[in-house]
Amino acid sequence: MTQTLRGGTQKTNREPIPTQRVSRDVKGNWHIYGFEEARQILRSDVTTQAGFLAESVRGMKGLTNQPVLFADGEEHHLYRTEVARFFSPTTVEKYRSMMEACIDRFLQEAVQKKKIDLSDISLRIAVRVAAQVVGLTESDPDQMAQRLGAFFQQDANRDAPKYVQIMRFLTNQVKLFHFYQRDVKPAIKARMIQPREDVISHVLGKGYSNMEVLTECITYGAAGMVTTREFIQIASWHLLEQPRLKDRYLVASEKERMAILGEILRVEPVVGQLFRRMQGDMELTSDNQTFQLKKGDLVALHVYGANEDPRTVGEDARQVCPHRDLPRGVQAPVMSFGDGHHRCPGAFLALQETDIFLMRFLRLPVKFKAPQMTWVELIQSYELRKFEMEIG
Repeated sequence: MTQTLRGGTQKTNREPIPTQRVSRDVKGNWHIYGFEEARQILRSDVTTQAGFLAESVRGMKGLTNQPVLFADGEEHHLYRTEVARFFSPTTVEKYRSMMEACIDRFLQEAVQKKKIDLSDISLRIAVRVAAQVVGLTESDPDQMAQRLGAFFQQDANRDAPKYVQIMRFLTNQVKLFHFYQRDVKPAIKARMIQPREDVISHVLGKGYSNMEVLTECITYGAAGMVTTREFIQIASWHLLEQPRLKDRYLVASEKERMAILGEILRVEPVVGQLFRRMQGDMELTSDNQTFQLKKGDLVALHVYGANEDPRTVGEDARQVCPHRDLPRGVQAPVMSFGDGHHRCPGAFLALQETDIFLMRFLRLPVKFKAPQMTWVELIQSYELRKFEMEIG
């Protein structure tokens, strides 16, 4: 059973509710829509990361150490253990005062102007928070945000003609060069002189090359900046549209607020698909059927489908209904932070900065219109822009 307190219907899913939880397309690629089926894949030891351009990056020369998002096996397990301290609740709590000061300053500026563009302010917040954790602190954060945004706007079509792929590659190299020269290189230089408690200092201490540091920064750029920006906006949108839920959020305990945010993220996952490549054979069970996945097969895991699986989340799967009665071991966001070896390490960080922002922003008297929404193929994500509103 779910609470009667609701926060509106889903806004971002482009897919119909599937009739099959496991299917295969004409190219031989597997598509997984069920929660338990997706978890079987994500927790398997015979799959490797195949999304976020992982298979292209693995082929790059000069990358002895793979970025955390693309590594697998013992190398990945060791790295995750080492960097876990940067994303633990205790460490994240240390950033609270920085987050509060940053958000207070931006909102004060907005109140003075009597208007706010949520797509802009959410990016400025997300970039500053992620930059502190990663160590990208030696350049202008707003200009860095623009450079990262340009990189993630690229087309991820795997079937594009060869000449298109070549032009795409060259364009991306230019974007990477600008990001490296203006943001990453100054951060490396500063930390070679004086290491700090951040990811760049950590990987430099492990002997990473400048190219390897760059790819790691791109990884955290996507995870910590681009996705959190969109979540801040979609959470704001739902709560602004539902006054009862907004009022409850503002008086709720932190635990209850996290449950509300988790439910919104379940309905509106920022990353809509995950991809894995089979490195061995595997039997996948679903609804009393067994599917034979073979080495070399590509598997697309549909996060929306997993998050809407009625066996896991119950009825009204496309409605925001806080405090769903979920199975033991399933958290409120369900599959929105992934699962298994590559589950997002920055989940708590994203939720905390979103909560700090909402507890301040939602108290402002605003008039708003729905934002423009487009889709980013590279990370299978919705993108909200021109989320403009008047204050007062």
